[in-house]
Amino acid sequence: MKTSAARTEPFAASRRQSPAQAGAQAGAKRGRAAASLDHVEVLGLTDAELTPAVQSALAALMVELQALRGEAQRLKGRLAEAEAAADEDPLTCALNRRAFMRELARAVAYARRYGAPASLVYFDVDSLKGLNDRLGHAAGDAALKEVAGRLASHVRASDAVGRMGGDEFAVLLANADLTAAEVKAAALARLISAEPVRVGDHLAAVCVSWGACQIDPAGDPEMAIAEADAAMFAMKRERGQAA
Repeated sequence: MKTSAARTEPFAASRRQSPAQAGAQAGAKRGRAAASLDHVEVLGLTDAELTPAVQSALAALMVELQALRGEAQRLKGRLAEAEAAADEDPLTCALNRRAFMRELARAVAYARRYGAPASLVYFDVDSLKGLNDRLGHAAGDAALKEVAGRLASHVRASDAVGRMGGDEFAVLLANADLTAAEVKAAALARLISAEPVRVGDHLAAVCVSWGACQIDPAGDPEMAIAEADAAMFAMKRERGQAA
């Protein structure tokens, strides 16, 4: 079978090349082939259509696309920050009531479905009005922030701390029955009262009353709040702290 010189010449030329030159040329061909395949598959363009002007336009388009992707990521981050801020109490950075009730509803549903225990502890800062009257509202705000910080720093990531309004806080304890919740609540109360809160040149003692309940899988979030709140007020009455 005869072969033409036009077909045999490339093979002859490749034999005259060094191994390094041949490898480089083969790599370049593979790169061009891959690029061509990419353009054909993604953009529907052939090598003949990829003129310098088209390539320049494509490069500019890719730059714009990267910029748009970056802006989309920044917007996504700002949206996440806005959503987090919408769930936070602006003074204490604990969950606000709406966000906490959402977490409590999830805990009730989880207990109902899986039978896992969970408990709720309700805290009330004692004599906050007296603190405001003596040292001003800045002192009261400092006390609330300190209480929230100490609660948040001494619970698990699976738990939740919320400010329910005014001087009241709630802690949701996952996988904790009533006995465990009462032990934890007493420890948190001791932690809060262990060190006074500094307000300017003054040190203010802060104490809390608390009440706990185990979440009833057959109940609802409002029932759990009412039960823990009633237990907390019972403690305040015993201490003579009830308003």
